[in-house]
Amino acid sequence: MKIGIIGGSGLYQMEGLREIQEVALETPFGPPSDRLTTGRLHDREVVFLPRHGKGHRLLPSEIPFRANVWALKKLGVTHLISVSAVGSLKEEIQPGHLVFPDQFIDRTFQRPSTFFGQGVVAHAQFGDPVCGALRSQLATAAGTLGIRHHDTGTYICMEGPIFSTRAESFMYRSWGGAVIGMTNLQEAKLAREAELCFATIALATDYDCWHETEEQVSVEAVLEVMKNNIATSRALLSLVIQSLSPERHCACKDALKFAILTARELIPQHTRKNLEPIIGRYVPVES
Repeated sequence: MKIGIIGGSGLYQMEGLREIQEVALETPFGPPSDRLTTGRLHDREVVFLPRHGKGHRLLPSEIPFRANVWALKKLGVTHLISVSAVGSLKEEIQPGHLVFPDQFIDRTFQRPSTFFGQGVVAHAQFGDPVCGALRSQLATAAGTLGIRHHDTGTYICMEGPIFSTRAESFMYRSWGGAVIGMTNLQEAKLAREAELCFATIALATDYDCWHETEEQVSVEAVLEVMKNNIATSRALLSLVIQSLSPERHCACKDALKFAILTARELIPQHTRKNLEPIIGRYVPVES
């Protein structure tokens, strides 16, 4: 077991890591958002990657999602936890609360969301886009720590970088959305194709713009709540890393078993090589 962590807004490094090394990888999809940091925490192997790059340099639409997940898989990650700041779409999800989404709605329109193409076609199951076992362990750990949290919810993933209009915010609420963010949907899709167990820690920072008694979203307000949320998420990650079971009984680990439709002999050698960390179990590189 090796645990990958993608840090979102405000979480640019993992505290407490030992035996730290920084790894610079090139991928078939370009460089990742930043160098990957490997180390050990509670005697578990951990790989950390800041989604927006150190210093928050990348817009949501500029994040190299495929390179990030490819690099994590290449380094042996089996479980991926994504930390993300979000807006709340429900009264009961107050700023400062954590949500562990179990569903997504995609409102992005200019982002690659699959490793496939270039001579290979695959269709992975995505009805349950989050690893139920990993999400459950996050929720249990949050309860142990007394963190105000919500076990489930639908994450609306919008394009950004500008926030929603009020009309859009009310529409997303009518769809049953719990939180809204700009990053996690692509990570969930690519993690499924990479056969990783994936779950999100969504940190509610504001009420988006639907809440009539709250001010509209401002960067200043988001950052203030974020400071507290980041400290909470670090404590949660530490406990989960310590207690996470290495056994994988979920379907995530075999997500591509019946997903690749292309006749094996027709898959180009360069595609086999580029996707070796992703499909190597099923389509080996020819010698």
